[in-house]
Amino acid sequence: MVTVTQGDDVRRDPRRWWALGALVASMLVLGFDMTILNVALPTMADQLGATTGQLQWMADAYIVVFAALMLPAGLLGDRFGRRRMLITGLVIFLAGSLVGTLAGEVDWVIAARALMGVGAALVMPLALSVLPSLFGPDERTRAVGIISAASALGLPLGPIIGGFLLNHFWWGSVFLVNVPMVAIGVTACLFLLPETRDPASPKVDVVSTALTASGLAALIYAIIEAPDRGWGDALVLSCFAGAAVLLTGLVLRERRTERPMLDMSLLAHRGFLLNTAAATLVMFALSGLMFVLPPYLQAVLGNDALGTGVRLLPMMGGLVIAARTAQPVVARFGARAVVSVGLVVLAFAALLGSRTTTGSGYGFTALWLSVAGLGFGFSVVPAMDGALAALPRDRAGSGSGLLMTLRQVGGAIGIALLGSLLAGAFRDRLDVTGLPARAADAAGDSVVAAHLVAERAGSAHLAASADSAYVHGMGLVLLVCGIASLAAALLAAAFLPSARPARDEAGDESPAVVTLAGDARQ
Repeated sequence: MVTVTQGDDVRRDPRRWWALGALVASMLVLGFDMTILNVALPTMADQLGATTGQLQWMADAYIVVFAALMLPAGLLGDRFGRRRMLITGLVIFLAGSLVGTLAGEVDWVIAARALMGVGAALVMPLALSVLPSLFGPDERTRAVGIISAASALGLPLGPIIGGFLLNHFWWGSVFLVNVPMVAIGVTACLFLLPETRDPASPKVDVVSTALTASGLAALIYAIIEAPDRGWGDALVLSCFAGAAVLLTGLVLRERRTERPMLDMSLLAHRGFLLNTAAATLVMFALSGLMFVLPPYLQAVLGNDALGTGVRLLPMMGGLVIAARTAQPVVARFGARAVVSVGLVVLAFAALLGSRTTTGSGYGFTALWLSVAGLGFGFSVVPAMDGALAALPRDRAGSGSGLLMTLRQVGGAIGIALLGSLLAGAFRDRLDVTGLPARAADAAGDSVVAAHLVAERAGSAHLAASADSAYVHGMGLVLLVCGIASLAAALLAAAFLPSARPARDEAGDESPAVVTLAGDARQ
């Protein structure tokens, strides 16, 4: 296949739909991994003896690296070839998966997740940026729909596949399943995907990339370590101060750069700023919820890994349905109304979920999970579309990168902050009276660890206390999510622009839709 640049007219290669299959395979790799890990965390806590903080790092190591490297990764693809860098990303993702499969210690799993984040940072933006070079305006909507469906497919299938693997194999199998998926993606890209590039794109700013990665890492580290060390601990305060200095330096550097990698001036557009804030908040709540929910389903309600995955489907189903139907609803009622109502629905679901008790059972959980999925979908999709629709067309690319980066940052902070809130509440409520100091300390690491200690000690009281403490902590997390979502809904209703999403002259969706494909559904 020939190499084309971003400015060339789309060449009607008869294999373009097969090339789309290569992108679908690449996106499926990321979709499976995100939801499979959430189901695997309780099992990994059991078999690796991981604490809540270490579980947070398993999830956040991936997201922090993903967020920090997504913009420079996209620029590398623009300058050196998107197919080449996409394949490179898949290979790096494969290497991280193999490290995770063979890891025998928590630190190695965290390192593997960070390496997978490097690969994902290359795959996600480059898989989406290839679409305009493959398809003209008359076909692009259909292509976006196909890749969106592929991204959404990973949501319900990931927990089920992960649960099946964990029930029949060791925990490392959730990483090993990526190997055939990556092999399919690399093969498809090699033989089906044309090479595209944009030599006029900005150069990669190494200093800005380093400031982003180090600033986010320091912030996340401080939030995760604070419950154990104390919020007034010298190291925690130093990390918060260091993060503030590094991230402030990043903003100042980007504001003074002629062609910034992270264009902060885009936040001056009110529609972009407010919609981005709404989408980031939704990612904050979704990531935190997906972190705290599997241990509840598995440790408290007593489901196995496969049962846990299946019981996540109500939220996944609601999210997918809402994400797929949000666009026509926005076309009828406008983005401001849909985003505001979506956030209210999300707030209602979270506040309802905060009333969960140890005796509530799964039926009540399935109810509020379904409502939460609908709220997520109806708020995040139009918010993201509205964010990019508010920008001039020639800045849609940089706006897309900034939006995706801020969403990932919201997810990382959600896992860190809400996970830390859960860990502190659980430890404070857990009754370890009569236990030796070492056993009491181990029981406070996580609800899974508490159940293991209770089983060895033959203490039904400790197991019941662990369940009660965890449900209490989860209720606090959901309460915070509900209050924050309700506040965001009020702000969205008051200040969001009411205009409906714009379409280009050919009748195709706004550039935001390409970003939404695969990102909003992840």
